[in-house]
Amino acid sequence: MKERRRETEREPWAPRFALASLACSTLLTLTACTQVPPGMVLIPAATFTMGTDQDDTERRALEYGLVKPWFVDEHPARRVTLAAYYLDRYEVTEAEYQVFVLTSGHSAPPDWRNRRHPAGLDRYPVVSVTWADADAYCRWAGKRLPTEAEWERAARGTEGRPYPWGDRFEVGRANLGGARGGPVVVGSYPTGRSPEGVYDLIGNVWEWTTDWYGAYPGHPHPEAVEGGKPARVLRGSSWSGIGHFAPEVQMDILAHNARGSFRLYADPNGVLNDVGFRCAKAA
Repeated sequence: MKERRRETEREPWAPRFALASLACSTLLTLTACTQVPPGMVLIPAATFTMGTDQDDTERRALEYGLVKPWFVDEHPARRVTLAAYYLDRYEVTEAEYQVFVLTSGHSAPPDWRNRRHPAGLDRYPVVSVTWADADAYCRWAGKRLPTEAEWERAARGTEGRPYPWGDRFEVGRANLGGARGGPVVVGSYPTGRSPEGVYDLIGNVWEWTTDWYGAYPGHPHPEAVEGGKPARVLRGSSWSGIGHFAPEVQMDILAHNARGSFRLYADPNGVLNDVGFRCAKAA
């Protein structure tokens, strides 16, 4: 018969439980201590600066043959307050999306066969999905697509850094510019993650957000932004190349497009091989 444990002994989990309770009560500004959902990261409540008041005074974008001056889509800078929320640590993968397709009966991306993704791509971000496809997956998973503000808050932090990793553009921190020839396994660039631990906010694939594209409130020249067919906002840049430019010009464009405040847009009904998504959830 086994000897009864002394009353002074603790269960092996007791110290960890005590520390976890302390962390919940002192580090999180939530009304209750809740467990972070698997695969997600807590982005604490905060007020941050969204957008920018920078101007392309040198007219570089137009000199490069681009259609509008840089920064115009991001005007004006304004203070935005967000409640705490969760954001997926990684972009949604082909394997995760396959479970959704097989379980829900939702249609598969056009390059799949027999409702299954191509072999060997389990941990690659799913691509060639419409906005509605991405929205349906997030809802199926008990989540939702992030707003533009939530996406930018995660990428720029409360200090307004240009890039998730800091103030300087460094091409080796993200899958950008066509060097890899396509997307890569999610999380392949750990030095490019944000301080909260979100990976691939810049590079790999563009990411759908909930917002319709248009001028920000208070824009001095909304006609410079609005127009054309309705489009949803994309964030985060992608693996794809940006055209045939001299090396120094290409680097300049990459650095601009990789900023956390940069906005792109696309037809929500279209599919592209460099567009995917990640999900968010209220905390």
